[in-house]
Amino acid sequence: MTTKTYKQGAVGALLDEYERAIIELQQTIADISDNELVAIVDHKTTDTNCKSVQTILAHVVSAGFAYAIDIRQLSGEKLTYPDDLLRLTVKDYHKDLNSVFAFTAEVFKNIRDSQLEQFDNNKKILTSWGQVYDIEQITEHAIVHVLRHRRQIEKFKIILSRQK
Repeated sequence: MTTKTYKQGAVGALLDEYERAIIELQQTIADISDNELVAIVDHKTTDTNCKSVQTILAHVVSAGFAYAIDIRQLSGEKLTYPDDLLRLTVKDYHKDLNSVFAFTAEVFKNIRDSQLEQFDNNKKILTSWGQVYDIEQITEHAIVHVLRHRRQIEKFKIILSRQK
């Protein structure tokens, strides 16, 4: 039995849970074939990010980078947001998800626990969809975002298995 090493403090807890969510998503997609990846599963949705496992994963990856970029921009950095990348293999998305976590962990290297909560809305992140978050809130949102889309992919896998 191996012993899990936990990161320290509130920042460490957020990163540990984000990593766990990403690993669970990677486990969920591990057995999806290349054909299943690109197959349109939801023909009724008007959300282009939710038509196939491929579009969901492209959205999750670009959003993951965007959340970390939002945090970096709090310190005045100007970074461009990534576009959704439609990959053709689960293996590529597995690598992309690892990159999202590595980028996020790098962003948090200079963030202390005391910086996570912010009560002044003028010092918070204004998201592209109009919500205002502090670092802790946007990171919690990032974690739940992965979890919600993992659940969506689990439901897609049931549909795909019935189509075989």
